[in-house]
Amino acid sequence: MEDFSKIIFEESKVELNAKALEKVDKNFEFLKQFSTEKVIYGINTGFGPMAQYRVNEDKTLQLQYNLIRSHCSGSGKLLSPLLSKAVMIARLNSLMQGYSGIHTEIVDLLKTLINKNIIPCIYEHGGVGASGDLVQLAHLALALIGEGEVYYKDEVHSASEIFNRFNIKPLSIHIREGLAILNGTSAMTGIGMINIIQAKKLLHWMIMLSALTNEVVEAYSDHFSHELNVVKPHEGQNWVASALRSILKDSKLIRSRSEHLYESDNVKRQEVFEDKVQEYYSLRCVTQILGPVHDTIEYAEKVVTHELNSVNDNSVIDHNNHNIFHGGEFHGDYV
Repeated sequence: MEDFSKIIFEESKVELNAKALEKVDKNFEFLKQFSTEKVIYGINTGFGPMAQYRVNEDKTLQLQYNLIRSHCSGSGKLLSPLLSKAVMIARLNSLMQGYSGIHTEIVDLLKTLINKNIIPCIYEHGGVGASGDLVQLAHLALALIGEGEVYYKDEVHSASEIFNRFNIKPLSIHIREGLAILNGTSAMTGIGMINIIQAKKLLHWMIMLSALTNEVVEAYSDHFSHELNVVKPHEGQNWVASALRSILKDSKLIRSRSEHLYESDNVKRQEVFEDKVQEYYSLRCVTQILGPVHDTIEYAEKVVTHELNSVNDNSVIDHNNHNIFHGGEFHGDYV
């Protein structure tokens, strides 16, 4: 998540690991050799229910271009450049795993566009997430082949204009680059990671505001004490309690229950206590309320991080085992 956040919010540059690039290239060369005279979904067949029909060899590259263009049917508003950049990072990271049978030209191009903040225009509506984020990723693919539109400096331009301005060569289809870009979970995953980063910020703000409110009412310290919270072993609850203790450790407003209620001679003589004996739920239960929020975010981060580092298209090109496996890695249910 930290790496992802730096690229998105601090505009850190992306570099491609040399060993990973070698793996991508080796995987592509295996597919080129293995796919000769074999029936392989989406390379020499139609898609979906049309998979029963063979595509002649002289039409296989056109098949990939047709797939991209036919699925560019998004509608509604455009995703913000921030969210579309997240989609690009997620797709790049998946392709860099080296199981998609793609030419290194794709990953080099994605790296260049990310680093120059040239962002494909991707529509909000249209993907179903069952066969991957097909429509959203089609609009990403359309920009990669030099068609459609892109954001540059928050303005929309034709992709061809921006590519020409920066002398960028559009992607050429080699074998299955169209399907490899479209058939995945990178839109929901990239946007999901943005949401998790923002949710973590909100959680920190909620803890800070809770600490401030504790000070305003001169609350007692025991509801965020280690001794009280440790008897419930929930990780989030104890994390929130620890955060509150850290923020309030030097506070001159937080009170000790022992000092004010247990040991005070004045309190011992009172029939009606001037001080509240304990805080309202909204303060006393902060660790129990925000603890599960913390744990939920942590779980979501784990799932989305796994998905970011996954191969999520179909089929999986396995050069190590000299085989191609068909399945449903594009399915988005985890996210």
